[in-house]
Amino acid sequence: MIMKGYSPVNITMAAVVLLVFLYLAVAEAKVKLGPEKVSHLHFYFHDLVGGKNVTAVEVASAPTTDSYFTQFGLVRVMDDPLTEEPKATSKLVGRAQGIYVSSCQHRVQLLMATTFIFESGKYNGSTLAMVGKNAVFDEVREMPILGGSGLFRLARGYALARTHSFDLTSGNAVVQYDVTVLHY
Repeated sequence: MIMKGYSPVNITMAAVVLLVFLYLAVAEAKVKLGPEKVSHLHFYFHDLVGGKNVTAVEVASAPTTDSYFTQFGLVRVMDDPLTEEPKATSKLVGRAQGIYVSSCQHRVQLLMATTFIFESGKYNGSTLAMVGKNAVFDEVREMPILGGSGLFRLARGYALARTHSFDLTSGNAVVQYDVTVLHY
């Protein structure tokens, strides 16, 4: 059966024209965004669940949460300060806002959905989005950076978390973050 106007030559020419337009569109977008950059960030995350000035609060739990040593089913909302150094009094660089959920019955492991909001310095007003598994007692935890805003528009990368200090009585923790991101 022969179809009028759809010869192999016509289809090939249409495909070539389409590819040329796609190539030009990508090239124009790269010119508008500028060259891709790599940024390395280092900061400390202060998660305070006990004491006077808590920064993470429990918002939900399952009826069985307390029967698990992992606190499976516990949900917290956080607004944690990010600082340059491990001391809470060091320079504030931003905040970590989001939620974390105890998501494993057999290991202390959190599902974290966090926005790092930078409030000073070169990245003031920019954000990074991190979502992933945090096995809190592992020495180093890697979580993906899935996006960002401001100077981190179209960001992608990873965050390495290391516990700097953890108070078993209060549950308060200071976590060192080393973040590597590609962005425009």
